[in-house]
Parts: sequence; structure tokens; C-alpha cells
Amino acid sequence: MMVSSPFGGGQGPAGLPRLPTPPTGWPIGSYSTYGEAQQAVDFLAESEFAVTDVTIVGVDLMLVERVIGRLSWGRVLAAGAMSGAWFGLFAGLLLGMFVNQGGFTLQLLTGLVLGVLSGLAFSAIGYRASRGRRDFSSASQLVAGRYDVLCQPRSAEQGRELLAKLALRPPPATA
Repeated sequence: MMVSSPFGGGQGPAGLPRLPTPPTGWPIGSYSTYGEAQQAVDFLAESEFAVTDVTIVGVDLMLVERVIGRLSWGRVLAAGAMSGAWFGLFAGLLLGMFVNQGGFTLQLLTGLVLGVLSGLAFSAIGYRASRGRRDFSSASQLVAGRYDVLCQPRSAEQGRELLAKLALRPPPATA
């Protein structure tokens, strides 16, 4: 059995490096969307190609933040109350299971009420502290300008030939 330091060398699960490392291999295809790159690798797998030699690499990375909506006191407090309610229900459930005083329902209700109140308080404090600097909610996504499919040199030529066949196929008919 080999023992290695978490800070150096060795392989992780499925032979993957433990630390971030640049990808290796020769380019066998380049696609404008991740879906197209994924479709290419699926095609290689269906063609009995050794897909363990393949890596999809996102190039020209961008962080895209899509604005979902405007924040208001009502939305902030409602979200705080909901998240507090879930936490309170969980805490009340634990109390009800392990504390034998006052009854299960009472402890569940106590947890719910305290959770809602703490959720309201924490969300109000956080929103007030922002002082209107970020009055919107958003979702972030890491996307690439293009997606390259790389392959280890031992099978790169075969992979290129298969992907050339995929490129010659007519696009699927849409309903």
C-alpha cells in the first residue's frame, strides 16, 4: 500500500491527479457549447472508443452572473423566514426526539417559531448592512468561450477520425 501526502504527488480516485493540473493530450475537436462537446464524447463512447483517454477542457472561462430579480424588504424577510423555518423545524424535530419534556408537537412548534424569528432577524441585519449596494438577486455560472476535446496521443488519430464522421452526419430532425 502506498501512502502519500495530501500536498503532493499520487493519484486520486480513477487515476485523477489530486491537485489541479493542466490537461494533457492532443486536440481532436473544438465546440462552441458544452453540450456539443458532451455529444462528441458520447459519440466516441458509442463507437467503442477508449473514452478514459478523453478530456473536455473549457477555454476562455467567464463568470456569468444572471440577474434574477430586484430585492426588497418583503422578499428579503420572506426568504429569511422560510430558511429560518426549515432550520427551526429541523431543530424542533431533534428536540422532540431527544428531550422528553413538553411533548413532541410543542417542541416542534417552538423550533419553528424560533427558527422563523432568527431567520427574520439575520436576513434583516444582513440586508440593512448592505445599504442598498446590491439590491438584486442573481445566479452565477462559470462558462467557457469554447470547449476543446483532448485525447491522449496513443488514440488521438482514431478519435479525430471518429469525430470527423460525427461532423459529416446530418443534424437530427427537430419536432
